[in-house]
Amino acid sequence: MPTSSSNSRTKRALLHPRAWPSWLGVWLILALGRLPFPVLWALGSVFGRLAYLLAGSRRLVARLNLERCFPDLGAAERERLLRAHFGWLGVAAFCQGIVWSASRARLARLVRLRHRERIDACIAAGRPVIVLVPHFVGLELGGAAFTALVHSGVYMYQKIRNPVVDHQVKRARRRFGSLSVERQDDLRALVREIRRGTPFFYLPDQDGGRRGIFVPFCGIPASTVPMLGRFAAMTNAVVIPTFPRFLPWGRGLELTFAPPLDDFPSGDPQLDTARMNRVIEACVRDTPDQYFWVHRRFKTRPPGATPIYPPKRKKRNHG
Repeated sequence: MPTSSSNSRTKRALLHPRAWPSWLGVWLILALGRLPFPVLWALGSVFGRLAYLLAGSRRLVARLNLERCFPDLGAAERERLLRAHFGWLGVAAFCQGIVWSASRARLARLVRLRHRERIDACIAAGRPVIVLVPHFVGLELGGAAFTALVHSGVYMYQKIRNPVVDHQVKRARRRFGSLSVERQDDLRALVREIRRGTPFFYLPDQDGGRRGIFVPFCGIPASTVPMLGRFAAMTNAVVIPTFPRFLPWGRGLELTFAPPLDDFPSGDPQLDTARMNRVIEACVRDTPDQYFWVHRRFKTRPPGATPIYPPKRKKRNHG
């Protein structure tokens, strides 16, 4: 629980003049969120295509990811996919104001829930649920729609360095009753909440570092945190893969609930984690331009393996 002194420090940081530019950015994002969705789609698509030209390092990371995950595609087709991906990144960025402020009624108009009965049946039966949500660009809007239209949830949260943005993101995610648990917190509270029937949003498909295990993702050994099976075993939860997808031409977003994983967990962390990656990979291949390719998914390599990405440039110390 935050102490009164930490709350006081947070309040001072939010009101400090150094925070004013960040507040201006937040208000601009909220203002953009009031625009019609097709307008945001058009603006975001143009902005994303421009970002493709300017974001050299991220463009390189995404290109290297696509080369390894889609070796069967020609170079021209992968480049087309890369440009489309940056367009969708722009759409997601311009939709952030909707995520932060849209009413339930507006979210219901914008987001289509496919096969909702799969998760409604589990919630109605009081069955603990883990919502397995990979990193697609529509993740934030899909999460807002879930908490507004289906059920409030609990999620793990990584503190953002900018206190204004951190405050706004937490406020937005909690406005429909969701709870946050910081990654450094005691996870026993998270387990208790899942057992009580609060759906747990689990986003497992980022580089797991040295605490991960190596299982295939698109045929490449990928460091992956082996926690999905453990969470499911500890809570007796059913795992429902859930995939957000922006619809073309500004028609909104589709949030699809896949069938629950059967015979899961197996009790073998290697098998369970590999199965999770196969489920994610299948959806990535179905909607490849909306997966979060700018992340260094294969940053951690098996011992002796050649690095995939060039080393990051160190920032110069001007002091």
